[in-house]
Order: sequence, then C-alpha cells, then structure tokens
Amino acid sequence: MKTAPAAKAKPKAKTKTAKVATKAKSSNASAAESSASHLIDERINELGDWRGETLARMRKLILECDPEMIEEWKWMGTPVWSCHGIVCTGESYKKAVKLTFAHGARLADPKRLFNSSLEGNTRRAIDIHEGEEVDATAFKALVKAAVAHNASKKKR
Repeated sequence: MKTAPAAKAKPKAKTKTAKVATKAKSSNASAAESSASHLIDERINELGDWRGETLARMRKLILECDPEMIEEWKWMGTPVWSCHGIVCTGESYKKAVKLTFAHGARLADPKRLFNSSLEGNTRRAIDIHEGEEVDATAFKALVKAAVAHNASKKKR
C-alpha cells in the first residue's frame, strides 16, 4: 500500500478539529489533529494568490508565539488558532484576509492593528488588504496578549 508523500515543513503546532472533544491521544485523535493542519494547508493552497500568501504568513507568526498553540478547523471551514481558548480565526474574503481575535476588545493595541469589528464589546479584527503588510512584532504582541488573557480566564 502506498503512503502519502511527506508534507513540507512548517512551524510545529498542536492541532485538532471541532470533532476532537478531549486532549487524550489516540490514533483517531492524532488523525484529527493532523487533518486540521492539512485543511489549513489546503485552504492556503486553494487561494493561490495574495490571500493565501497573507494567510500563510500570519499563520506562521501565530504559531511562533506559543508552543502550545493549537490549530483547529471549525464552522464549516474556518481556520482557528487556540491556546487556553480561542485566540483568533483566519478568514479569507475577496478583498481581505480577516483575523478576528475572540477577546480583542480586552487587549491593548498600542500599534492600532485592529481596524475592523471595532463596535462590539468582545471581538476585534484585523482586515489585511492586498499589498498591505502587518507589523510582525506588533501582531505577535497581540497574539501573546490574547494567549495571556485566555490563560488568566482559566485561572479564575
């Protein structure tokens, strides 16, 4: 029986899908975990334009922020990154890649990266349009702040 070719190297991340309810390791859980990363890889490849490149770049930055970051595939096709709870989602639209932070309204944003969904009391988003670059250092600081916020909620 042939095996699938090895996937190209990417930042290491724990992964799971919405169907994986526990963190217990089993062959089924391992398959589900790798499938979330695989589905995100496929989404990036199928976009095939600036949106795929942008999503791939932002994913890499997110995964670099915490070794406990988990990739998930939820809500009928949305990449989700979690660490002690949802950190952010990554959606692609015709004119933007949107990174929505689950508790963005509670995060300090001194570099004013949040530029979308500003009216709510909970979420905040960053819309990235073609040709735009997001400050990597400021973005990673936001992701780390989101992880810290999630961790502090768990302790309560």
